[in-house]
Amino acid sequence: MRVPILCSVFAFCLAVSVVQETDAQIYRGKVVQVVIGSPVGSNSDLLGRPIAQKLGEETGGVFLVNNRPGATGIIANELVAKAAPDGYTLLIAPSSFITSVPHLHLKMPYDSLGDLVPIVQLGASPSVLVSHPSVPIKTVADLIRVAKTRPNLLTFGSGGVGDAFHLSSELFKQMGGVEMLHVPYRGITIALTDLVGGRIDLLFATYVIIRPLVGKLRIIAVTSLARDPLLPDNPTIDESGLRGYEMTNWVGMFAQKSIAPVVVEYLNKTIHNILTTPDLRTMWKNQGVQFKPNTPKEFSIIVQNSYTRYGKLIATVGIKPE
Repeated sequence: MRVPILCSVFAFCLAVSVVQETDAQIYRGKVVQVVIGSPVGSNSDLLGRPIAQKLGEETGGVFLVNNRPGATGIIANELVAKAAPDGYTLLIAPSSFITSVPHLHLKMPYDSLGDLVPIVQLGASPSVLVSHPSVPIKTVADLIRVAKTRPNLLTFGSGGVGDAFHLSSELFKQMGGVEMLHVPYRGITIALTDLVGGRIDLLFATYVIIRPLVGKLRIIAVTSLARDPLLPDNPTIDESGLRGYEMTNWVGMFAQKSIAPVVVEYLNKTIHNILTTPDLRTMWKNQGVQFKPNTPKEFSIIVQNSYTRYGKLIATVGIKPE
């Protein structure tokens, strides 16, 4: 009886060895396109670039970032959704590009949930509500008072119709009972340029994006339910009077729907290893990004939940699909 058992053990070890060897060869010597649907300096870009670099180091491949901003992620998403299912074209996208944009268009050139397979959530973070210093607003109460006194006087920017920062503003308007004028841009970094220049009054953005501009902008509040450890002196919108206000943004990696499951698992495992290294953990912490281990299945559930929540919010605030 011992011989069959030994043979079974040997066969199992051999199978594991073959799988590991296959995993190790998936990207060795290959050129991989990492598509990001927002400009250089955006949240997805700031997270995606170090991931691409580390993937190259870990796999022996060349992972090239390709920024394809515009149309609130549709350009980049379509490129990946219609790419060959070989794992050599990957997408890094924020929650809104995947789960809110489909609710804003009567006809999409791809199916966000059907044509893109979730691989791993790279991290999640709250947004920060900031204003130009010349605007007479220092608190959430100030903002509500001014907006109610003069409806549509205040302007708020976003990275495009339906992005997370636009929806954060719409949720604020709804809960605060105020009216403000939306000015969409082709990426949040472009909107920030106009905010610094005083051409718009305020916007929502992640802290990592606005951090270099802190001295030029005024931080009003953060969108999480608990205060941000990087901004302990700045209140949440919830504690400032809009009870229950909460908006968190995540960034994830996706691929074409027919990519081999073994490649999805390999990328998920490799990125988990990357994100637990001391340098990446420190980088994420300094950017206010939280990473929680997640499987492709768990990330798929997160995506579906975001899709449902954004859909309800869009319908409630009355943003009409085009």
